[in-house]
Amino acid sequence: MRIFKFGGASVKDADGVKNVVEVLKTVGYDDTMVVISAMGKTTNAMEVVVKNYFENKQELQESIQEVVKFHNTILFDLFENEKHPVFKKVQTLFEEVKGFLAWNKSPKYSFVYDQVVGYGELISTTIVSAYLNEIGIKNNWVDVRTLIKTDSSYRDAGVRWELTQESINENVNRKSLNITQGFLGSDENNFTTTLGREGSDYTAAILAYCLNASSVTIWKDVPGVLNADPRYFEKTALLNKISYREAIELAFYGASVIHPKTLQPLQRKEIPLHVKSFIHPKEAGTTVTKGKGIEPETPCFILKTNQTLIRLSSLDFSFIVEDNISEIFKLLADSRMKVDLIQNSAISFSVCVDNKFNKLEQLLQTLRSKFKVTHYEDVSLYTIRHFNDDAIASLQNGREVLLEQRTQKTVQLVVK
Repeated sequence: MRIFKFGGASVKDADGVKNVVEVLKTVGYDDTMVVISAMGKTTNAMEVVVKNYFENKQELQESIQEVVKFHNTILFDLFENEKHPVFKKVQTLFEEVKGFLAWNKSPKYSFVYDQVVGYGELISTTIVSAYLNEIGIKNNWVDVRTLIKTDSSYRDAGVRWELTQESINENVNRKSLNITQGFLGSDENNFTTTLGREGSDYTAAILAYCLNASSVTIWKDVPGVLNADPRYFEKTALLNKISYREAIELAFYGASVIHPKTLQPLQRKEIPLHVKSFIHPKEAGTTVTKGKGIEPETPCFILKTNQTLIRLSSLDFSFIVEDNISEIFKLLADSRMKVDLIQNSAISFSVCVDNKFNKLEQLLQTLRSKFKVTHYEDVSLYTIRHFNDDAIASLQNGREVLLEQRTQKTVQLVVK
C-alpha cells in the first residue's frame, strides 16, 4: 500500500477538496490509505471551544456554531442536494461534541481537549469520503481510533505498537482506497487520544510501518522540504534528497515540514518518504530515504518562536554537577517542558524551552527555591544546519544574541 497524507491547508475549502480529487486522479489511488487532517484552521477553532468550556461558558455555544458554519459552507459548496446523507452525518458528529460537553464531569483539560478537538478530523474525513463516493471514487471511511491504540497520555499519547499492529491487520482492507484521520488514536477505555500537535504526519508513518507500505507521501502547499520556512525567510531552496539521519536531525531541531516522530518508524523499515506539492503533484518534490546528508548541501535555517530562556546559577557559587542537573531535568519533565537547547558551565545552567503546557510560573517558583534564576520570555531560537559565516551573520544582524552554541555541523542562537 501507499500512504498519502493531506494537511489542513489542502482541504481548507471546497476547492481544496476538489483539488485533492485531482491529485488522486493524477497519481492514482488504488491500494492507498489517505490520512486527512482537520479542515483549514479547525483545530485552532476547536481549541477555542475547549478554552471556552473551561473559562468562558457564555461564549461556548457561539464558538461551536462558528465551526459548524465553516463546515456547512464547505458542504453546501460540494453537495447540491441538501438531503444528501453527509449533512446528517456531520450534524450527528457536532451533536456528539455538544453531548460530551454537556455530560462530561472530568476537570482535566487534556482529557477534554482530546475528546473535543479530534472531531475536526472526524468531520473532515466524513466530508471528503462522501464527496469521493459522490463523484464515483469508491472508498472506505475508516475510524483511525480503531486502528491506532495508545496509552492515556492525553494530548501527547504514546503508541502501543503490538495492539496497533493487530488492529490494523484486522481492520484495513489493503486492496481499496481508504480514507482515515490523522492525529488521533484511542486508549484502553476507547477514549480518544491525540498524538501531539501536527501529529497527522506521525499517523501516516505509524500506518506505513504496520502495513509495510511501499511509500509515504505528505502533500503540502510548498514544493517539498525547503532549507528554510518561506514565512520567515526570503530566500529558500528546495532540498531534493535528504537521508533519514539528516531528516531526523532537522525534525529534532524543529523543521516544520516533518513531524519529529514521523521518521523513526519509516527508517526502521526503510520506507521512503516523499514531500510533494498538492498544487503541482507531478513535480518530484523531496525524497527522504537511505543515503548521506542532503542534496544540495546548503545551510538549513530553522526558527522556533515564543521560547523561554532560563538561566540558573548556584546560590553559593558551588558547582552545578550531576545531582543538580538530574534534579533540573526532573523538574522540566514534571512541568512537561519541551527542551530545545541546553548549555552548562561550572556554576551555571541555561535551557531554552517551549512552555507548551503553560506551567512556566510553577516551574520558576520551584527553581527559585534552589537556584538563582534569570529568565527571558518570548525569545526566538534559530538553528542552522550546515552553517557558514554568511549564514550566521544574516541572523545576528541587529539582534541581541542571548546564547550561542556550536557543534561541527550545527549552530544555535537564542535571540531577542
